[in-house]
Amino acid sequence: MKIGFIGLGIMGSPMAGQLIKGGHDVYLYSRTRVPKELVSAGGTACKNQSEVASQSDVIILMLPDTPDVEKVLFGPNGIYDTLSKGATVIDMSSISPIATREFAIKLALKEIGYVDAPVSGGEVGAKNATLTIMVGANESEFAKVEPIFKLMGQNITHVGDIGAGQVCKVANQVIVALNIEAVGEALLLASKAGVDPSKVRQALMGGFASSKILEIHGDRMIKRTFDPGFRIELHQKDLNLALSTARSLGVSLPNTSTAQELFNACSAAGDGARDHSAMVCALERLAQHKVA
Repeated sequence: MKIGFIGLGIMGSPMAGQLIKGGHDVYLYSRTRVPKELVSAGGTACKNQSEVASQSDVIILMLPDTPDVEKVLFGPNGIYDTLSKGATVIDMSSISPIATREFAIKLALKEIGYVDAPVSGGEVGAKNATLTIMVGANESEFAKVEPIFKLMGQNITHVGDIGAGQVCKVANQVIVALNIEAVGEALLLASKAGVDPSKVRQALMGGFASSKILEIHGDRMIKRTFDPGFRIELHQKDLNLALSTARSLGVSLPNTSTAQELFNACSAAGDGARDHSAMVCALERLAQHKVA
């Protein structure tokens, strides 16, 4: 299959690499540069996104936010005018579910398929092809693109129709944020009480409080390893999506709002580019004590 890939950042680059490794012809574009290792592996660097669209049957987008996706699709030099009838756009970014449905309607007028398929699993999951992929699509489009997803992930779920993948990802980001906040509070409490947080973490890993967040991000908090990973500023964006979607539905998310305020405090202190486990730094500033 001829696959275009637009957006080659921390996640996009290894994801594109898995497709090249899987034997597909992959056409690549990034606003910065196409990584040399992808070209060496057999990918084709394109000079702009329109060139990607003209070469590809399926175009994957892995971009930071809703306006970025809209610009690539419909903005000046966007791919909409270049896409051929019967092509499929797969948006693997994390963006607004409402905008996702609007984009799909516009593309359908040109008989172009649309799939929203945001991911979870971070850089490690992208590099190891173990991503969780949450898919919104009609049945025929899902059947067409499922083999592509199997090259990048292990837990692939067809959640529902267009937009359902983005709703699922928003729910995922709420759970992750609240777990990070809970682990941060617990380890901070232990440390402030004079108990070794690494021993507390070790003990909790064998009980009902065990989680991936405690395992991975708890370790980051203790060792102060806050290189991303997944940046606070991106998780802020995702919680904004959660809160705005909740407002449109008349749903209250009080603890999500609290987690967002802690992320906001981190960004105000200059920590927006650090891993989202650095949320603990906001809690530490309130307590005037570091997990150690």
